[in-house]
Amino acid sequence: MFTTRPTLQGTFGMVSSTHWLASQSAMAVLEDGGNAYDAAVAGAFVLHVVEPHLNGPAGEVPILLAPAGGDVRVLCGQGVAPAGATVAHYRGLGLDLVPGTGPLAAAVPGAFDAWMLLLRDHGTKPLADVLKYAIGYAEHGHAPVENVGLTVESVRELFETEWTSSAEVYLPDGEPPRPGRLLRNPALAATWKRLLAETEDAGDREAQIEAAREVWRSGFIAEALVRQSRRPTMDTSGERHTGTLSEADLAGWSASYETPATYDWNGWTVCKAGPWSQGPAFLQQLALLPPELPAHGSAEYVHLLVEGCKLAMADREAWYGDAADVPLADLLAEPYNAARRALIGTKASYELRPGSPGGRVPRLPAHARVLPGEDSGCNPAASDGFNPMGVGEPTVARLSGERAEVSGGRAGVPGERAGLSGEAEVGADGATRGDTCHLDVVDRWGNMIAATPSGGWLQSNPVVPELGFPLGTRLQMAWLEEGLPNSLTPGRRPRTTLTPSIALRDGIPVMAFGTPGGDQQDQWQVHFFLAVALREPVRGGLDLQGAIDAPNWHNDSFPSSFYPRGRHPGSVTVESRMDPEVVEELRHRGHDVTVGFGWSEGRMCAVARDPETGILSAAANPRGMQGYAVGR
Repeated sequence: MFTTRPTLQGTFGMVSSTHWLASQSAMAVLEDGGNAYDAAVAGAFVLHVVEPHLNGPAGEVPILLAPAGGDVRVLCGQGVAPAGATVAHYRGLGLDLVPGTGPLAAAVPGAFDAWMLLLRDHGTKPLADVLKYAIGYAEHGHAPVENVGLTVESVRELFETEWTSSAEVYLPDGEPPRPGRLLRNPALAATWKRLLAETEDAGDREAQIEAAREVWRSGFIAEALVRQSRRPTMDTSGERHTGTLSEADLAGWSASYETPATYDWNGWTVCKAGPWSQGPAFLQQLALLPPELPAHGSAEYVHLLVEGCKLAMADREAWYGDAADVPLADLLAEPYNAARRALIGTKASYELRPGSPGGRVPRLPAHARVLPGEDSGCNPAASDGFNPMGVGEPTVARLSGERAEVSGGRAGVPGERAGLSGEAEVGADGATRGDTCHLDVVDRWGNMIAATPSGGWLQSNPVVPELGFPLGTRLQMAWLEEGLPNSLTPGRRPRTTLTPSIALRDGIPVMAFGTPGGDQQDQWQVHFFLAVALREPVRGGLDLQGAIDAPNWHNDSFPSSFYPRGRHPGSVTVESRMDPEVVEELRHRGHDVTVGFGWSEGRMCAVARDPETGILSAAANPRGMQGYAVGR
């Protein structure tokens, strides 16, 4: 099979990420004797620098790790809602949805502490050794990808008139970053240098890392984050608001380890984060598959996967969240899925159909029960800013006269049907835009990691002037209704879309993978996984690149996780490389099919290890023209 690139194979180490500089920086750590976890931390901090429109230190990250000879674990880097972030507080401000931008949308930052915990417990390198790559690119500059500049240009007026600290970093001479010109972030470099200076005398490697965690929680970084939260800031509501993040919130939270949610399928075991993420929706889609699958890539195959996804995502809306006990065992049980499987007919469903696991009665948010174009009374943008296509991430506050407008599609371009929704999207020029990254590493000892850093992107909150990076906006995923699994609740995590994966074969970790893409992540990943699992091996290994390159698709039939929470029942967006006969058959089955660009669906990354031979492999997505795998 022709592929855009080879599936890399070697025995020393493999890295795949959404930016080549992060991949190569992580590989440099492996070459210097570090393990997969040292390499991942180095690559992650480089991603903060080179993909600032996609992630930042004050964002969040779920991490799946499979230590050689150990059990797969989840390291949760998703911060909780601050103590002051109550439904009553937001309702008292006249809000019916959490704004998509600004400090009101900021959860307790989670990414930094998660990376520190990973480095302390599983790494081998000192903090200075893994931060030096990010410091170098921030201080001396890097050649930015085009989408950094496009994102900045889309919010230029906002930066120049409201978020002026962001203009200082991203419009230093009045012009946005451009390829071929070095982009520097001196404030970010100074932050990490000061962090290292304040912790270098703390003791050994572990003590220095612990000291860095304390600086983040209660030192100069915490002080600057809280000051920023208290600054009135223009957001997507069209008003200036202050946030709820406090010193106590930062001091009282830390990343934590958890047991993954798992599902066994045809000799494989897929591991995901729990139902505070959307990870179990991947597992539910596997559980809904019949014993015999249609031909891969056929119209019947695509129809089956799309309809199964709709059922899983309806359950996500009714049952997933950190504010309630989630009946995950019942949702994955065969009797439940046999009944749900019977709901998949020959025609496309336009309904949102959550199930009743264990006889429980599902409850959907009021917003989710309203069809596009109807005014639910709970969506402040329903009359003019509401985007029924579900395209709206990253949401940005864009100025028009004296007020801000909610903008969807490309950041700051209202009304554009981008072809993707959630956290990755495609502009009219065919270039991929998004607000999330992904990173996979496997080393020669067999350690494996998959991580999906996100949040804290430049277009969603002003840059903290003392630090060089902004707060995150993950609280926009929580509902301002009481009594839901995903209700905004102090001390609870908003349900995130971030969902890295590790797959085991006969109980042994063999593959780490993931993608940006918000609500699309566990759609693209299911297709990728099945393409790997159902295909014959190539060159003695898994056909990672072939599975990534295969034409992909997504649907928006369920409520978006992002402000303004739109949906498009019956929709399916496919790449133009899909067989036209398949497209026509999908339309015959009632799907509302949009044919997007040929290379627009997904930004998959993957690494693998053959436990019998020790051969390592890796592949990366050609879509977006920046993801790369490296290794030897």
